[in-house]
Amino acid sequence: MGSQAKGVFSVQRVAIIGAGPAGLAAAKYLVAQDAFETIDVYEQQSEVGGVWNYSPRPSQTLHVPQVSPHTPLDPPLRSEGGIVFPSPMYEMLHTNIPRCLMAFSDLPFPQESLIFPSRDDVQDYLVTYSRSLRNLFKFSTRVEDVRVWQSGGDGKDQWDVTFTSLETNISTTTTYDAVVVASGHYSLTYLPEVKGIREFHSAHPGVITHAKLYRTPTPFAGKKVVIVGNAASGLDIGAQISGVCRKLLLSVRTATPKPNLDFVGAEEVGVIDEFIVEERSVRFRDGRVEKDVDAVVFATGYLFAYPFLTSLKPELVKDGRHVHGLYQEIFHIEHPTLVFPGLPIKVVPFSVCESQAAIISRTWANLLHLPTRVEMHKWEEEETEKRGSSFHVWPKGGDAEFVNRVSDELRGGAGKNPPRWDSELIWEREIYSDAKLKFEIEGRRAKSLAELGFVPESTKEASAVGDIII
Repeated sequence: MGSQAKGVFSVQRVAIIGAGPAGLAAAKYLVAQDAFETIDVYEQQSEVGGVWNYSPRPSQTLHVPQVSPHTPLDPPLRSEGGIVFPSPMYEMLHTNIPRCLMAFSDLPFPQESLIFPSRDDVQDYLVTYSRSLRNLFKFSTRVEDVRVWQSGGDGKDQWDVTFTSLETNISTTTTYDAVVVASGHYSLTYLPEVKGIREFHSAHPGVITHAKLYRTPTPFAGKKVVIVGNAASGLDIGAQISGVCRKLLLSVRTATPKPNLDFVGAEEVGVIDEFIVEERSVRFRDGRVEKDVDAVVFATGYLFAYPFLTSLKPELVKDGRHVHGLYQEIFHIEHPTLVFPGLPIKVVPFSVCESQAAIISRTWANLLHLPTRVEMHKWEEEETEKRGSSFHVWPKGGDAEFVNRVSDELRGGAGKNPPRWDSELIWEREIYSDAKLKFEIEGRRAKSLAELGFVPESTKEASAVGDIII
């Protein structure tokens, strides 16, 4: 990976914050590296899963608007099962990614699973994946503060991690040599500032909401609804709501592909320019005014936020869109014993997290070597110039290129081998969006891509050759 001096790391004690997919992958690879004395995984929920850990009750907190990453995170809810931090997971959600591509490299999804597994199937899968790691977890434990200091004058960073047991409310501080920040980025909602939105929300509380709070379409029955955003969650939630609402408008910046729009069953409109208190109205960019709007659901995404890392300077996030000061979107440049797996957006997440975990574990074991700080800062400056405000959004095919490049560089070395995508997995990555739409249209019953009419060219060719021979 670079030219940094050998033996630069002396990592023995590692803290992982979060037991979602990124945290689980990091734990698996760090354990397999067999180079670290202690690995502790801190998880604020009572079970693994991260964003896939469903709670029937959504968050009760909504800031309108919400554009700052420095807003306090939503407080937990108390239920019969204990303390719950609601995720954006809704009741009738299925993955967008076929199960073979979705899976970690060492554990396939059960064959009886749907080709696009349900959210509860994914949660069960993650619990199964975590079985060999259960001794590492500290559940119902929230990390409150992480701060760096140096020990012994050798320039080796040490990290004080302060955490609170949610069961006893007792706080403790433990020192580690390295920290994996796998806390996810689906906690702090982004809800844009629009003219009149504050006054509208004050006059008509409950009309404006965010996709994070959505669970079922029932509350929207018989209503006039506006969905803001046509990414995956906006389209999926829109399709569910359209079956029960009186009228559905889809507010977008760029046109929705016609097959998707037809399936959603919405009328596409432009960006909302203004909220008007009178007659619960919204004005769109083309001047159209829609009156008597009953619900506006912002499917506008989330902001990166790390409230437990506020002591780190310069600050990691400014506008919530870009985690600053990182090399390859993983290593903190000034403190490379602090890492952030799972940041890339519009990727197949489990495989990317595995590849990142392989890089992290081998780097901290001094089997890979980072470039100099000057070179790493130069990389970030050049990438920021190229990527702009969408820094962590990878281009189409970027995940396949990354996964296979890491596999080529690391496969066969000490530790756990990272995944590799063969031609069929790459093909699945190329067609998954069309296949998911057909899966939805046909009632969410298919257990294979072939049932949906999607077959790789190599399979078609092999079948044709077989026919000729016969």
